[in-house]
Amino acid sequence: MSKLTGLPREKGEETDRKFIEALARGLDVLRAFQPGDGFLGNQEISARTGLPRSSVSRITYTLTKLGYLSYSERLEKYQLDSGVLALGYAFISNLAIRRIAQPMMQQLANTTDTAVGLASRDRLDMIYVEYCAPADVMTFRSEIGDRIPLATSAIGRAYFAALPPSEREYFLTHVKDKSGADWPDIQSRLLAAVEFYQRHGFCCVIGEWNRDVNGVAVPLIMNQGNIFSFNCGGPAYRLKEDYLQQEVAPQLKNMVRNIEATLIQY
Repeated sequence: MSKLTGLPREKGEETDRKFIEALARGLDVLRAFQPGDGFLGNQEISARTGLPRSSVSRITYTLTKLGYLSYSERLEKYQLDSGVLALGYAFISNLAIRRIAQPMMQQLANTTDTAVGLASRDRLDMIYVEYCAPADVMTFRSEIGDRIPLATSAIGRAYFAALPPSEREYFLTHVKDKSGADWPDIQSRLLAAVEFYQRHGFCCVIGEWNRDVNGVAVPLIMNQGNIFSFNCGGPAYRLKEDYLQQEVAPQLKNMVRNIEATLIQY
């Protein structure tokens, strides 16, 4: 069995005696809310999660009582409440890697004139847990909590390339289910990214997940086995492939090595 967790649920999980379906459904409802959504009604949540509307109404009622959602009587809809923020803050504040990496990331951002991100995986996305940019960069700015598709971004492919082979295969089955007709192209690019990483020590994506953005990325495998990824990126018109690969990538690799060495002493 793969150790890779936190992927979209499989049908077989409902028969796992240790798996609490009611809890999983509640968490699925919370995951239905995305940045910029504001309020969602039970019908919208039902459509996003695939859960029956009757189940969603009971779950949203319970989550509201517990302080994870708030309800607008005027709109008859829900939004995330401070209970979710408390969980997210507890996660972020306890990340030693974030505290150690931030000053090095900011220095690299200033030196290379790129945005520098640190991300961990959430299902089939990468989610920023730290982000630094030069003061004069006003476009393509991201924030902590922003999501990036794993399969088509440099930071996601670096994570994928760092997985053990058995876990890469397990992960690919989930990506295939979500990719539709794009799967053959996505699969070939993911596998090519692994080969590129093994030769060069970084991944590079030129205008794939966003045609106006180019980037390079390097993974960091923690002692506990979990994987984080760092990237440098920005506007495609300013960050050409040669500059990213020849100038930025070596500095990014060096930064990640320094962070890794510092974490060992932490």
